[in-house]
Amino acid sequence: MDLASHRFMSYFEPLQAAHLCQIAVLESFAEETVVFEEGEAADFLYLVLAGEVEFSKQIENNKYQAIAVAGPDNFFGELGVLDGEPRSARAVAFAGSTLAKICREELISTLEVAKGSSVLQMFNFIIKNLRDTTDQYVSQFVHKQKMVLVGEMVSTIIHDFKSPFTGIKLSSEMLKEMHPDEETQEWCELIQLQVQRMLGMAEEVLEFSRGNSTLSKKPVNLIQTLQQFEKLNKVYFDAAKVDLVMQATEVIVEADENKILRVLQNLVGNAVEAFGGRGGRVEIIVTQSDEWAEISIYDNGPGIPQAIQEKLFEPFVTYGKRTGTGLGTAIAKSIIDAHKGEITYESDNGKGTIFYIRLPKNIAEAEQV
Repeated sequence: MDLASHRFMSYFEPLQAAHLCQIAVLESFAEETVVFEEGEAADFLYLVLAGEVEFSKQIENNKYQAIAVAGPDNFFGELGVLDGEPRSARAVAFAGSTLAKICREELISTLEVAKGSSVLQMFNFIIKNLRDTTDQYVSQFVHKQKMVLVGEMVSTIIHDFKSPFTGIKLSSEMLKEMHPDEETQEWCELIQLQVQRMLGMAEEVLEFSRGNSTLSKKPVNLIQTLQQFEKLNKVYFDAAKVDLVMQATEVIVEADENKILRVLQNLVGNAVEAFGGRGGRVEIIVTQSDEWAEISIYDNGPGIPQAIQEKLFEPFVTYGKRTGTGLGTAIAKSIIDAHKGEITYESDNGKGTIFYIRLPKNIAEAEQV
């Protein structure tokens, strides 16, 4: 946007606004850049003309907690300029951002001769911005505390479950040795796979609560992944009266197969729950383009409620469930993001939902870009 049309300039008389435009220094950023650090002297007010600037506070272990984002037609850095105190947060401009900066002395001089109404308009904006930032910071703090509690709970569960899971695994291995018939062998294998899967699910929740998703990547044939998914869930789908239909072309991706299975489980599991015991149909289709493996997951359920659509991939978002943590879709997105992929969806009330997943066929190349 043009500097003269920026919201901040509307607070002043034409001559004052023209003067501020004349003394402002424009700065563009080709890559992510620190504009100022927390604790630095407040020497400039910044107007955002293009792109975005993220503000964050330093927390433990030299990590930063994002607290707000400013986009075009916003301004920042005004508190330090007005009270002379050091910066209270770190500001980072994203690539493609353009800022106009006005030095503190010039701004104070202009404000001293500005109309009272001009100053009042500016302070109204500052107060609103402070309220919004405070609300966002409190929300993120509460979210962080929830994730800490989830992490502690899951860590305890994993510790307590390891002993009985080991007993189940050993028992199934003994049954395999005692009964070599094909049916017993298959059921014992399924028991072992389910035990391993349950531990993996708990580990993934623990990773998510810590803010990371560790991948163990290898070449994966998505047809085989779908076959494994069907094998693990056949009894579950039969009991829920769900018709699972799968179509797949031969696609090889470099991925963590267990994590991809988890994504499928979360998304399809949500669909099965939404059927409410009445049964339904789920279709999983795998295709490919030059660069991407593409997975579509369709269900003919009631659709995702409008109330949660905008926040579907955020943690603790759930609707109308007696059980569940609201972490399923958030974990699915974190896994796809860790693979440098994309996940989106379409949903119509009463007509069902389609999730679209894209995974790069060559992860190593994607990470170098």
